[in-house]
Amino acid sequence: MLNTSKQSGVALITALLIVAIATVTAVTMTSRQQLDIQRTSNLLNHDQAYLYLLGAEDWAQQILLQDVQRTHKDSADEMWAMQLPPLPILGGTVQGQLYDLHRCFNLNNLVQTSGEVSKIHQQYFERLLKLLDITPDITQQIIDWIDKNKEITLPSGAEDNAYLALTPKAYRTANQLLIHRSELRLLTGVDKKIYTQLAPYVCALPTKTRINVNFAPLELLLSLHEGLNPEDAQLLIEQREKDAFDSVQEFLRQKAFAGLEIDAKLLTVKSEYFGFLGKAEIGDGIATIHSIFQRKKDAIKTILRY
Repeated sequence: MLNTSKQSGVALITALLIVAIATVTAVTMTSRQQLDIQRTSNLLNHDQAYLYLLGAEDWAQQILLQDVQRTHKDSADEMWAMQLPPLPILGGTVQGQLYDLHRCFNLNNLVQTSGEVSKIHQQYFERLLKLLDITPDITQQIIDWIDKNKEITLPSGAEDNAYLALTPKAYRTANQLLIHRSELRLLTGVDKKIYTQLAPYVCALPTKTRINVNFAPLELLLSLHEGLNPEDAQLLIEQREKDAFDSVQEFLRQKAFAGLEIDAKLLTVKSEYFGFLGKAEIGDGIATIHSIFQRKKDAIKTILRY
């Protein structure tokens, strides 16, 4: 009888262990299933949010096309430049903002299509660097990074040899136009501090561009000529906020430029490139998009999206 009782006890303990293991396994499987369901739901929501952003991008392009056919200038008081609050969509919200890319200095302007250095843009850029208290040496490094030759333009320049000696990771100069301003961080003379200072005032566009005087920040206006003082430049900004300049000629007729020679080829009031920032939220899914548009008179296309 005692032996039978012991066997019954072992059997009961074994049964309890089996039930416990089965329970733990069931709970684990259920938890994993719930996690997979949530993960799938998030992915679906993210994909749906991204599709909404593509729709918003298309809408933004249509707004810009309508604008180019209606007006002869681009300024901050136009409908496309106004920031809208988040718009409700099924299950969430979507928002987007267009901004003018002729408000910044195009780094690719430093080298002409022929491969020669553009002196007028070099001088302009170096005045901007001086205003920002940044060494002008990086101008030569940018030029060497873009141009197709392997010759260092000046002692302050840098070609392949300067980058192949880097550790732990070496690389070569691009020998082509910049795709994005963040490439500046690859230059030997551009650290995080310099990039942070410079980034708000520069961009990288695939063709030569001019500065839109209706959007240019104070620093870019001051870079037009060393004789232009901050007070006069600020008055130009205040004036355009009341009534945007209709032409470059009207802009250059302002009292601030009296006695100063400004090359009108640097400037415009009509822009060709625009940026679009979008964000959509559906449930726990969040998607963002950053696009760059190139606008012609009767067509517009996305040249970069990330």
